[in-house]
Amino acid sequence: MNEVILEESVGQLLTKQKLTLGVAESCTGGLITHRLTNVPGSSNYLLGGIVAYSYDVKERVLGVRYDTLYEYGAVSRETALEMARGVRRLLGSDVALAVTGIAGPTGGTPEKPVGLVYIALSARDFERCERYVWAGDRLQNKQLSSQAALEMLHEYLAGRGR
Repeated sequence: MNEVILEESVGQLLTKQKLTLGVAESCTGGLITHRLTNVPGSSNYLLGGIVAYSYDVKERVLGVRYDTLYEYGAVSRETALEMARGVRRLLGSDVALAVTGIAGPTGGTPEKPVGLVYIALSARDFERCERYVWAGDRLQNKQLSSQAALEMLHEYLAGRGR
């Protein structure tokens, strides 16, 4: 789906379903929130976004458990889900997205390569987390991650309307 159309469609679905959204971003550095705010009227459904780049912010602001960060790492399914739950709770939103990963070009390991990203969605009645490994450069990995996160949100919202 075309990027601008995707953001507009997400906004229309959130508005129609009277839902609010919160976003927690690490490796995308605010790109998802930026894309959402490109749509006029997004303040009707987007409550806010937190860029939680450090372990400390993930833990203190979003409520990711210390044990989660040190057992599984910042780039993990467990951390992504706790980030999504945390931003939903912190902002009081109906739905939340979270993304954490290694955008590159450095920071990868054999177990967690550059391009590894976890994207999580949290709602009262639903949770989902997906793992991706992108093969682009830093900017491409950020763009691909933001696109996948918005597509996940769109799929969830479209499914609720059935």
